[in-house]
Amino acid sequence: MKNSYKFFENKECKYFPCHKGLEDFNCMFCYCPMYTKEKCLGNPSFIDKGDRKIKDCSKCVFPHVPENYEKIMQFLRENN
Repeated sequence: MKNSYKFFENKECKYFPCHKGLEDFNCMFCYCPMYTKEKCLGNPSFIDKGDRKIKDCSKCVFPHVPENYEKIMQFLRENN
């Protein structure tokens, strides 16, 4: 896939790829913009830490799938 406003792949990054298993890896959302939302479009797990839960997105690739760009943008518009 070609780099564009919807897709950017940075193979020079020392963390690339931060998740395994994708052919076209979108780095556009290197830091997931949905991380602060308890309910998001991905598949996070939650770690119990006493009186709080920590969101664990280490197995989630949703923001890195190129076809999900529009879904993420729509989610952010509706859940700001």
